[in-house]
Amino acid sequence: MTLTVDLHPVFRSDRDIDNAVRSAIFRAVAQKVGLLEIIPGKGSGTLKRRVLAKLAQPSLKKFYRRVEADPGNEGRILVHF
Repeated sequence: MTLTVDLHPVFRSDRDIDNAVRSAIFRAVAQKVGLLEIIPGKGSGTLKRRVLAKLAQPSLKKFYRRVEADPGNEGRILVHF
């Protein structure tokens, strides 16, 4: 099962981005999802770097096994549980 979160609607607010990533992780854990797709989009890469930095925080890192940039689509981050 896969959960997808599109960050395009909140890309202007750092706090909204952080909250969206955190709630997506918690929702994925609660629903026992195997894969979370976070879509920051391609753009300049600033949003993607922010999402990766947020995911690297120890408080969130303990919930998932690994994170990877989708090799077929650089505008997507895959979080494996």
